[in-house]
Amino acid sequence: MHTMTLYSDPNNAQSHRVRIVLGEKDLVFNVEDIIPGQNNEDLIALNPNNTTPTFVDRNLVLHESRVIMEYLDERFPHPPLMPVDPVIRAKTRMVLYYIEKDLYGLLDDIKSSGEKKSATAKKNLKENLMISLDFIQGKKYFLSDDFSLVDCSMAPILWRLPEYGIDLPKSAKPLLKYADILFERKSFTENLSEQEEEIRGLY
Repeated sequence: MHTMTLYSDPNNAQSHRVRIVLGEKDLVFNVEDIIPGQNNEDLIALNPNNTTPTFVDRNLVLHESRVIMEYLDERFPHPPLMPVDPVIRAKTRMVLYYIEKDLYGLLDDIKSSGEKKSATAKKNLKENLMISLDFIQGKKYFLSDDFSLVDCSMAPILWRLPEYGIDLPKSAKPLLKYADILFERKSFTENLSEQEEEIRGLY
């Protein structure tokens, strides 16, 4: 069987969530770590934008995390990471859109050298995470009792909260419990990079 390759930034949440999906599918894949700012000739040949994550499966090259995740779920349908019901599937896609916009969309600003810009982004991320409490009340995972692409997307953000300097209040206990459940999954623990392990002192 051929081996798929993921060009991955070892400390990037977008790359992290793709690695989790690959782990959930129990696929054999090769990870090529890409250091931001350094040119990689192999990656540039595949993706002139030199961005991560970039995924290669035979002659197919994909370089947008949600596109990669949905491709993997359709290409390797077991276990499914999207609901079968079209209505619930559509709602799940809407949640993924908001996660992309309201959580992942803040990460570049959080890492900004501008203190005011970074502080505002951290405040907004914390507030948006608190809003997400409504989606996990009474459920094991986000939206439902079934693990999905939404959970693959939430895990990297929640794991990085110490790195972002964000402390959630006591009222966020259900969110923290949900995070612990995600962090215990085999697909999560086995696909942490060394840099990601260091965030919580595991390396």
